[in-house]
Amino acid sequence: KQWYQRRVAITAGGNQISGEKATVVFVLGPPGAGKGTQCSKIVEKFGYTHLSAGDLLREERKSGSPDGDLIESHITGGTIVPVAITVKLLANAMNKIPGGKFLIDGFPRNEDNVQGWNKVMEDKVNLKCVLFYECPEDECLKRALGRNEGRSDDNVESFRKRIRTYIDSTLPIVNSFKARGLLRTIDSTPDPVTVFLETEKCFKS
Repeated sequence: KQWYQRRVAITAGGNQISGEKATVVFVLGPPGAGKGTQCSKIVEKFGYTHLSAGDLLREERKSGSPDGDLIESHITGGTIVPVAITVKLLANAMNKIPGGKFLIDGFPRNEDNVQGWNKVMEDKVNLKCVLFYECPEDECLKRALGRNEGRSDDNVESFRKRIRTYIDSTLPIVNSFKARGLLRTIDSTPDPVTVFLETEKCFKS
């Protein structure tokens, strides 16, 4: 009975979430700051599972989901996808590895995201910290336009919209995480190897 109580799936918002707590690190920063590159290095060295909110949404869009058109309109418009959709996708991915260690990249993006996450997931995860990669806007734009990943939002117009959303919506929650002592700020302007030297300190402390 005790084993069953620890492992029982908890239904929240239609999602089956494992009762075994996962470890979560949020990864935030402006578009083009190099979050994905650093996540790959963290996965390799520290054994985390990388969940990119943007990638999950793009995969959902391509799958023929009823939410596909809505997701596409937000991605190309540089706005924020409704939190219920994003949290559902994250929860489904996390449920595949009960008690795992996850880097959640590009989420939460605003206070509504934080509240939506907390409503479904707060009691089911341990939030270790929030990695925040700082990078000047012009450098971020250069990186975003130069990565050639075929993303519909990798153009100047979408980038400017995403930056505005980031400034207006994401920076306020960054300050909130800082006030809670969870924020780890890293300058991501240098080369990826140099940036990772600072990143890995957050996992060794």
